[in-house]
Amino acid sequence: MKTKTVFICSECGFRDSRWSGRCPTCGAWNTLEEQVVTEEKKGAEKSPPAGVYSGKTVPAVLLDHLEMPQYMRSKTGYGEIDRVLGGGLVSGSVVLLSGEPGIGKSTLLMQIGGKLASGGQKILYVSGEESPGQLKLRAKRLGVSGGELYIQTETNLDKILAEVEKLSPDVVIADSVQTIYSESSSSLPGSVSQVKEAAMRFIGLAKNEGPSVILVGHVNKEGAVAGPKVLEHMVDAVLRFEGEREDSYRMVRAVKNRFGSTNEVGVFEMTAQGLMEVVNPSEALMAGRPKNVSGNCPVCVMEGTRPIIAEIQALVTGTVFSAPRRTANGYDYNRLYLLLAVLEKRIGLRFSACDVYLNVIGGLRLEEPGADLPAALSLISCIKDVPLPDDLIAAGEIGLSGETRAIANAEQRVREAERLGFSRILLPARNVGPGKLDPSAFSIRIEPVKSLYDALSVLKK
Repeated sequence: MKTKTVFICSECGFRDSRWSGRCPTCGAWNTLEEQVVTEEKKGAEKSPPAGVYSGKTVPAVLLDHLEMPQYMRSKTGYGEIDRVLGGGLVSGSVVLLSGEPGIGKSTLLMQIGGKLASGGQKILYVSGEESPGQLKLRAKRLGVSGGELYIQTETNLDKILAEVEKLSPDVVIADSVQTIYSESSSSLPGSVSQVKEAAMRFIGLAKNEGPSVILVGHVNKEGAVAGPKVLEHMVDAVLRFEGEREDSYRMVRAVKNRFGSTNEVGVFEMTAQGLMEVVNPSEALMAGRPKNVSGNCPVCVMEGTRPIIAEIQALVTGTVFSAPRRTANGYDYNRLYLLLAVLEKRIGLRFSACDVYLNVIGGLRLEEPGADLPAALSLISCIKDVPLPDDLIAAGEIGLSGETRAIANAEQRVREAERLGFSRILLPARNVGPGKLDPSAFSIRIEPVKSLYDALSVLKK
């Protein structure tokens, strides 16, 4: 056995004997990390590669001769998580849950483990970061007790898999994959080779033995999952736990999902008793909305199949600097620049002499173009200091010529606005008419707008 120092890329696993600022394989900057590795002598017996079919010879089979697998979904006990997963936790699947430190990943998984255990399933919760006492303290605070919920505080991969073979659990939770190491690799825990080894062994366990596996993944300072990018390609689903520490609301999004849609979002609220589901996020986001204040406009956006009503707030103030400041929180920064350019060119409003701040209440991030019209209305309302009607809501995309373009799922948005008590909704004219939305079918008044000029009439009224 001989040890030597190498530089390994944390993104793709490329190895080099010398350090360089940029990885020659993946092109990432400052990702080559120094590590001490142990080389085996030539002729030494190597362990078979970990994978779905380790140690097996799998012949090729005609596509028409393959059988359709009957995937069984298990309800996690939380409808918000089941919505994001596509209906529940699939047997034999591997799910990667990532999020910022302190966002509530361990809390959520402890609650899910408790729900599944109380439902009659056998759960193995493996923690490589906390002691048994800390886990018991959290479980007591969350009210998790009863059922077959087993706790193992271990970081050695071989010992974890031995315990899995002994217990034969239905669900295995590993918190986190960056702390687990294999003795077959001389790298430090959290390195590219160790993370890949642990992930491949867990994937092989799930595909061959059938238990569902949930892996917790740390994130780096850029917000991406720490370790090799191939980790996200290997697993079946990648969930991202989002939210601000100062804010009580948390969002769970599916970045990748082989068994469902990636457009759904689950909403939780962090309380003293743990994470609580927000079944009606629209009412929660609209709570405490100010009345008769300029710069505020409600918006109805689609998160997968669910319409959510949020509030966009704008603040436009004069600036004494040559370069005005632009800040967007929860709204695309480049989209804000586009809207300001359209408003200044087509309507003649001088935002170039003002600082502009745009904020979406509740920590929600609006990524669809249907939020253009309400964002523009809030900006116009603030710069003119004219409040919008409190019973008004809007949704629509704005083109560079100032025209409004049709949006998808218009009927669901109108129904949600109607349910929350709004009496007027602004929609693109292309969404209203024969074969589309029938205004007489709703109690809320639908006002079609063809361009920003039509939307300005709302402020005049």
